[in-house]
Amino acid sequence: MPAALTSTTTSRRQFLTLLGISAAAVSCGTATAGSGSGSGSGGQVTTLKYQGSVGGVTLPELAADLGYLGDVKLEWIGNTISGPQDIQSAATGQIHFGGAFNGAIVKLASSKAPITSVISYYGSDQHSYSGYYVLEDSPIRTARDLIGKKVGMNTLGAHAQAMLEIYLGRNGVSKADAAKVESLVVPPVNTEQVLRQKQIEVAVLGGVLRDKALAAGGIRPLFTDFELLGPFSAGSYVMTKRFVKENPDTVRTFVTGVAKAIEWSRTTPHEQVIARMTDIVTKRGRNEDTATLKYWRSYGVAETGGRISDKEFQVWLDWLAERGDIKKGQLKATDLYTNEFNGHRKG
Repeated sequence: MPAALTSTTTSRRQFLTLLGISAAAVSCGTATAGSGSGSGSGGQVTTLKYQGSVGGVTLPELAADLGYLGDVKLEWIGNTISGPQDIQSAATGQIHFGGAFNGAIVKLASSKAPITSVISYYGSDQHSYSGYYVLEDSPIRTARDLIGKKVGMNTLGAHAQAMLEIYLGRNGVSKADAAKVESLVVPPVNTEQVLRQKQIEVAVLGGVLRDKALAAGGIRPLFTDFELLGPFSAGSYVMTKRFVKENPDTVRTFVTGVAKAIEWSRTTPHEQVIARMTDIVTKRGRNEDTATLKYWRSYGVAETGGRISDKEFQVWLDWLAERGDIKKGQLKATDLYTNEFNGHRKG
């Protein structure tokens, strides 16, 4: 197997193990980022550690550049390609906030990690979505054609795998046959290349990497998550409950600032948003390629200001219970999030 690919069984085991480690670490009181990092005059933390994205601009980074975070500063400690890894880092106190697919948040919360979601930060709409792509001449046309095939995605047990399983189920593929569809971990920046080299038959592509691949031609969509579920917010930023309790003013400033950045990105002319993002990436001096930013279209957040609703977690509570990953009724949607700190106006 090529080095860029990781098998379903191994990656799933590692994923679930890391969730357990995260929960244990937090319960043992090892979270360290919640205190002493850039404390303000009121004793609250005012410098937030986080992980970014190579060549991309996260909503907090955009909010900071727009001046929406006030006295709250961001401290970049590195990049992540995996939502589950990002929220694990937040749960164990390596960073102050992390973002992931809402289903991954449910899994981590079910492991007793004391986290709460504070704002949505990505989703699917007509511009921003994850697509499942095959080569133009691929014989794969239907869900049943996927049986025995390899599907490359950024991580397992999260958004991409959830959508794949929903697609298979809705198209009459039995659980036994669905288990024969092999999900493989492929770094997002390599996914297009791995597909074109025929190391996988299907590639999950989203955002600027999707549009860049489409512009090059030679691939076609099998389905998209937007076609499956319509517009929806798919992921949230989480913080530990302890951090939220001890730093309410900081959390309110952060969440409201990100909410404003969401709406700024919706209402500002597309060319201006891309120009701003390009300037942000250039100024931070990490030797990143800004060429893909021209393909950016939307963050895909469904609700105004990134407010979270029950439905955004209930669909994944049901899915995970059906898979046997959590117990039915173990958690309620209202246990998983708060809109208390979102000061952006409703409507």
